[in-house]
Amino acid sequence: MKRILYLLIIALFISNTLRAQIYVKGNVVDASNGAKLSDVFVRDITNKQITLTDKSGKFEIKSETGHILIFSAPTYIPDTLYVVDLTQQHIQLKTQSLSLKEVNITAQRLAFDPHKEYPDVYEKSKVYPLSPSTWFGKEARDARRLKRYFVREEQERKVDQVFNRVYVGSIVPLKGQELEDFMQLYRPSYSFITSNNSESLSVYINDSYKKWQALPPEKRHLEKLKGD
Repeated sequence: MKRILYLLIIALFISNTLRAQIYVKGNVVDASNGAKLSDVFVRDITNKQITLTDKSGKFEIKSETGHILIFSAPTYIPDTLYVVDLTQQHIQLKTQSLSLKEVNITAQRLAFDPHKEYPDVYEKSKVYPLSPSTWFGKEARDARRLKRYFVREEQERKVDQVFNRVYVGSIVPLKGQELEDFMQLYRPSYSFITSNNSESLSVYINDSYKKWQALPPEKRHLEKLKGD
């Protein structure tokens, strides 16, 4: 009996060890100030696994040595990690700058159809009354969080299509960093874009420009997050 128990303990230990070996963990921060970044999209392009960083900037993704991870978030330059070991990873994302061909930073989002690329996320996010794991299991909860993320991203891309540098720059006399700051400060919501026409958007941009002019120079941009 003791031998059987001993073997079960060893088997459990080996199982847990193997599980730990197929996960890469770490955290993602802003390179300029150390602020912890949540909702950073993490992709393993080798095995197609995906996840998001949590509120503390931490992530955990199924991966292994030799795989490539990509970290991406709006307003940040995507970063690539070649997994050489399974130690804790510390990723620092740099803010996108206008020097990169002076394009709208929000238009840098990689276009993809999550329904086609990640159908398993939508399958795992389903809730079945007689399956407690679909209600409370970590895999199911993570899938539902990813699903919400995909919805937000699809909405933000629709805003990007309308509220872009070319269109806004044709209405207000701003260029370069000032135009970028203005667009970040007065970026309209998805609900506004879908419930208003181009004329209403033009009026909104002009009204926002008047508000922007009334602000003191130091207030004409979004405040940078400070690290803990």
